[in-house]
Amino acid sequence: MLSNRTRVLLVTALAPAIWGTSYAVTTSFLPPGRPLLAALVRALPAGLVLVAVTRRLPTGAWWWRALVLGALNIGAFFALLFVAAYRLPGGVAATVGAIQPLLAAGLSAGLLGERLSIRTVIAGAAGVAGVSLLVLQADARLDLVGLAAALGGAVVMATGVVLSKRWASPAPLLATTGWQLVAGGVLLLPVALFAEGLPPASLTTGNLAGYAYLAVIGSALAYALWFRGLRALPATDVTFLGLLSPVVATTVGWLALGQSLSAAQMAGGLVVLGALVAAQTHTKSGARIRRPRTHSHPNARHLAPRS
Repeated sequence: MLSNRTRVLLVTALAPAIWGTSYAVTTSFLPPGRPLLAALVRALPAGLVLVAVTRRLPTGAWWWRALVLGALNIGAFFALLFVAAYRLPGGVAATVGAIQPLLAAGLSAGLLGERLSIRTVIAGAAGVAGVSLLVLQADARLDLVGLAAALGGAVVMATGVVLSKRWASPAPLLATTGWQLVAGGVLLLPVALFAEGLPPASLTTGNLAGYAYLAVIGSALAYALWFRGLRALPATDVTFLGLLSPVVATTVGWLALGQSLSAAQMAGGLVVLGALVAAQTHTKSGARIRRPRTHSHPNARHLAPRS
């Protein structure tokens, strides 16, 4: 029988696995040259639906906390991600983004009191190496603005994950997820309009299906699973699961899009999976799994206790 922790890990891992499929969906179904529109559609409609379904609005400090978390986890992250994608080869952007677990581990040590072990550092370095083997091409070009955007995306996402763990929301999971998606979508709206203009006048059935998948599966479902995992697991453990995204993206490209898969890429995938296993087994040596406190009072502002 699987332990409760293992079950939570496996369910949480579905989120980055789903995000890994978004690359193929974007390439196959969405109109070209509209990345910020895709980001906006992923965030705002899904968030509005979740808020409408849960009928729960933020109260007290959670108005600004939801805005901050939405900006970090959704708005700023999506914008920086697409800047990096436009100015860098995907392999370079993914490799730079793979430092996120190491950044989250450092922030967790300072803000959450989680122990930063040598195993975590080695697993994080191995994860970066594995992703680089998996997706980095030998002729990849470098662009300073793109590199800064990729690094900035890793920083804001790692910060958002750690703050999501530190701030224990008193609201139901779906409501908190909806707040962040709405906040991120509202911040993305003027950026998308300024950079790309109005949406295309005509969208095909395939375009609509792709947008629906990103909004319903890629955001509403995936982020709910992601934030659920953050409520139950250490922030560092959750961020390591994000390394699954390039693994799934490469696998889907190979199986569904007919892309080639070299021996080096397969080795890189195995290294990433090994790093994931190593990062998740550290709790067996005595580290505690910190569970966030939640409060029934809608105005509760207490921060989750540090480990």
